Amino acid sequence: MTHPAQAEELLTPAMRDVLVRMARAARPPLHTLNPQQARAAYEAGAGVLEIPPAPLARVEDFTIPARDGFALPLRLYAPAHDKLPVLMYFHGGGFTIGSVASHDILCRQLAHLAGCAVISVDYRLAPEYKFPTAANDAWDALAWLSFHGDERGLDTTRLAVGGDSAGGTLAAACAIQARDMAMPLELQLLIYPGCAPQQDSSSHRRFAQGFVLEASHIEFFFSQYLRSPADRDDWRFSPLSAPDVDGVAPAWIGLAECDPLVDEGVAYADKLRLAGVAVDLEIYRGVTHEFIKMGRVIVEARQAHAHMAHALRNAFAK
Repeated sequence: MTHPAQAEELLTPAMRDVLVRMARAARPPLHTLNPQQARAAYEAGAGVLEIPPAPLARVEDFTIPARDGFALPLRLYAPAHDKLPVLMYFHGGGFTIGSVASHDILCRQLAHLAGCAVISVDYRLAPEYKFPTAANDAWDALAWLSFHGDERGLDTTRLAVGGDSAGGTLAAACAIQARDMAMPLELQLLIYPGCAPQQDSSSHRRFAQGFVLEASHIEFFFSQYLRSPADRDDWRFSPLSAPDVDGVAPAWIGLAECDPLVDEGVAYADKLRLAGVAVDLEIYRGVTHEFIKMGRVIVEARQAHAHMAHALRNAFAK
């Protein structure tokens, strides 16, 4: 087993510098805040290390009705007014924090680089809305897109789902539901997704503290989101618990080497491959959870943006 000091040696110099600066800032740990304070703190820091926002031809905010009538906010990004294929994107944040706003630059960049439309979903957050509300909102948004996206000038014959962290969990669950409902998807784009019912892998121990996403954060998020321990075994929370994943959409999976979630991401890639699903797995060395939103200082973030765009272009070209 790698000791914390050895784990730290895996970090790139730029990533190590980010962690030093975060430690110096000495902000209160997220798990010591209430959910509203945690959201505000995350939003305040969300854009600090981001690249400049890509200018796009279309950026539109609108709402759609969820199954219970709730007006679910969506944001559409598109680099042109053409009828484009669409990536439906779910932001990260442990089902408790994060928003369309916190992931605005990432979604702009994907639309810009991939030449596709991106729809970002402001699904409802815990603890106000516990499991499975986020999963239901995610599926309701995808179902809306499939049936009504053409009303917004989108190509609903070419759809993909994606997300980071908790959003990656939602995307993986949507891909399973899409298979069950015979809804064709070209790709599932999973960025360090949560996949396991329990956080007990060796990477959870190795990177439990000091690598952006900490064990205490994960515990805090899931205590807000889950109604009972039984929810952990529901595949909408832990895709690794799905009885089978045969016939789900091909996957692009991007993981961070120094991330508690890396082992479960690899395990999910293995589960998909064993079921005959095409998987493109990228493990970005020396970086942590959240690196995807640090493109101003972390070169691997910009590489991952390019890799994701390439995967989307290829998937939509078929």
